[in-house]
Amino acid sequence: MKHIFNKGTNSAKPTLLLLHGTGGNELDLVPLAARIDNEASVLSVRGNVLENGMPRFFRRLAEGVFDEEDLIFRTHELNQFLDEAAERYQFDRNNMIAVGYSNGANIAASLLFHYENALKGAILHHPMVPRRGIQLPNLTGKFVFIGAGTNDPICSPQESTELQTILEKANAEVELHWENRGHQLTFEEVEAAAIWYHNL
Repeated sequence: MKHIFNKGTNSAKPTLLLLHGTGGNELDLVPLAARIDNEASVLSVRGNVLENGMPRFFRRLAEGVFDEEDLIFRTHELNQFLDEAAERYQFDRNNMIAVGYSNGANIAASLLFHYENALKGAILHHPMVPRRGIQLPNLTGKFVFIGAGTNDPICSPQESTELQTILEKANAEVELHWENRGHQLTFEEVEAAAIWYHNL
């Protein structure tokens, strides 16, 4: 997978896995990582799927309708890539926190839904519920921040609270943060995520 890796100055810190939104790339969220933890290593990945020339992490059938088969395949592909990257760049595979926006937040949530040890935690900006009606792994000891907009036309408030409930039922510790905005990522939301991260 196309990516960049920036080695941090403190190897005890988590590696931040950056996952962009639709039409973004591996450079988009790098400034966010610096706001969250400027000592942490950063692995930023570009989605392997193109939709009208725009990179994404998995296919969709329509707005808000995921191609579930492709989602499962791409989640497995990303998880394998993270195993390989940890070996290649010598970072602790068990100390990784995803930072995803929109489509990137959805694939990060999918990692949590499918793999018990894929992530230590995740900052999910405007995610949706990746899959329904499946048994999640035991997420005890996993920490999740969900940033949501009360007026988000793509990801409804009900979607955000449903995702929180599903993750909490799997024993994850979840903080749901609201902004009175739409689907855009605001400075205030990024700051709230950074505060959450430093309180872990």
